[in-house]
Amino acid sequence: MRTFMDENFLLQNPTAVKLYHDYAKEEPIFDYHCHLSPSQIAQDKRFSNLTEIWLGGDHYKWRAMRTVGIDEKLITGNASPFDKFMAWAQTIPQLLGNPLYHWSHLELQRYFGIHEVLNTSSAFSIWEQANEILASDSMSIPSIFSRFKVAAVGTTDDPIDDLAYHKQIAQGSAVIGTIETKVLPSYRPDKALMIQAKTFPEYIKSLGSAAAITIKNVNDVIEALAKRLQYFISNGCKASDHGVPMVPYTVASDKEIDEIFAKALEGKPLTTLETDAYQTKVMLALGELYAQKGIVMQLHLNSIRNLNPPMFDQIGPDTGFDATHDAALSDRLAFFLGALEKQHSMPKTILYSLNPNDYYVLATHMGSYQGGGIPGKMQLGSGWWFCDHKDGMEEQMRTLGNLGSLPRFVGMLTDSRSFLSYPRHEYFRRILCNLFGKWAEHGEVPADIDLLGSVVKDISYRNAQAYFG
Repeated sequence: MRTFMDENFLLQNPTAVKLYHDYAKEEPIFDYHCHLSPSQIAQDKRFSNLTEIWLGGDHYKWRAMRTVGIDEKLITGNASPFDKFMAWAQTIPQLLGNPLYHWSHLELQRYFGIHEVLNTSSAFSIWEQANEILASDSMSIPSIFSRFKVAAVGTTDDPIDDLAYHKQIAQGSAVIGTIETKVLPSYRPDKALMIQAKTFPEYIKSLGSAAAITIKNVNDVIEALAKRLQYFISNGCKASDHGVPMVPYTVASDKEIDEIFAKALEGKPLTTLETDAYQTKVMLALGELYAQKGIVMQLHLNSIRNLNPPMFDQIGPDTGFDATHDAALSDRLAFFLGALEKQHSMPKTILYSLNPNDYYVLATHMGSYQGGGIPGKMQLGSGWWFCDHKDGMEEQMRTLGNLGSLPRFVGMLTDSRSFLSYPRHEYFRRILCNLFGKWAEHGEVPADIDLLGSVVKDISYRNAQAYFG
C-alpha cells in the first residue's frame, strides 16, 4: 500500500513518474484565468490566520461544508476564525473522493510543510504551525509567486475599472518593490451585456463616464467598450472573458436594438428575444475587436447561477449556489461563430463548458474554424469549476486528443480567488503525465521520453506563453 499523497501521488507507472519529475514539475505557471484581487497583490496583503487565506471567499469549500451539515454561521457568518477552521477540519474527513481533499492537503504540504492529515484531532497543531508561517516573509505574495514560479496571472476585470492597482504592480510599489510576475488585466464586459439586469441603466452611465462618452444607443455602447478595451491593452491585457450561460444569436436591425436599449434604460422588462438581440449585436462587435487587437476570447458556457434566492439575498453571488446547465448550445454556437468567420473577425478563442456533455459539441465546432497559420487557434478549455478534478481533466484531455490536437492544448488555470491555489497546477500536471504515461506503457504512443517530455512541458506552460503572447 502506498503512502498517502507521497512524491509520486497520482503517478501510476515509471513513465508517468519520469515525465512529471524530469519535465513537468519545474515548468513555470501561466495562470491565465483567475479571480485574484489586484489590490491585494499591489498592497502585498498579509493574511492574519489560516481561515482568512484558506476559507475566505472560497465557495468550493463553503459548498462542501454545507453538504456535511455545517451551520452557515461557521461558513460565511460571524463565528471566530478558529471556529470556522475547526468546522473545515470537521468537514475534510467527509470529502474522500472530492478534489478538495487532495487540494487541501497539497496546499498544507506545499505552503506550510505540513504532511499530517487534517481532521479534528490534528487541527489545533496545524492551525498553530500554519499561522506561524503565515506571519513570516515566506508567505508574502511576491514570495508565493516566486516559490511557485508564477510567470503571469490573468485577473478578471470590468471595463470601467481604472486598473490603478495593475499600474501600481507594473511600476513596482513602495510596499513590495517590483514583482517579476506579470499581473495582466482580463477584459470581462459581462455587465455591459446584462441588459435585463436592474443595475443595467446605472452601469451604462458608469461605462459612459469611464469612456468619456454619452451613451445614447447600442453603437455608443460598442464605442465605449472599444475605448475601454484599448485602455486595457495599453495596460497589458491579453484576453477577454465572458461568463455567458448561452452564446447569443438573434439578429435584429440597429433601429430595433436601439428601441430595446431605450426600454432597458427606462427600466422596462425585456423579452428573451430582445435581450438576445442586444447581446448578439454587442458580442459580435466585441469578437471583431478582439480579432483586430489580437485579444483571446474566452467563453464560459452552460452555467446556471444563484439558484437559492434566499441565500442570494442574504450573502450575494459567488457563494456556492450555482450549478451545471444542460441547455442545448450547438445551433447558436454555430450561428455565432459562423457570423464572426463571415466578417473575417474570428479571434483566438477558448471554449469552456460547465457541462462535460458539451465537449464533443465544442471540440467539433472549434475544429471548423482552425487555421490561419495559428497553432491551436481554437481551444477546448480545461476542465472548469465542477469539472476541475481528476476524472473531469482526463475526460477533457481525452476528448481533445480524440477530436483535435492535445499537444497544442494551453493547459490549466486556477479560476481561483485564493493565493493558496497554485498546487492545482501540480495536480493537473500529475494527471497529465499519468495520462501520457499510461498511453506509453500500453504502447498507444511511442515510448520516446524526449517527445513526451516536450509535449508535457508545452501543455504545462509553453503553449499558453505562446498563445497569449
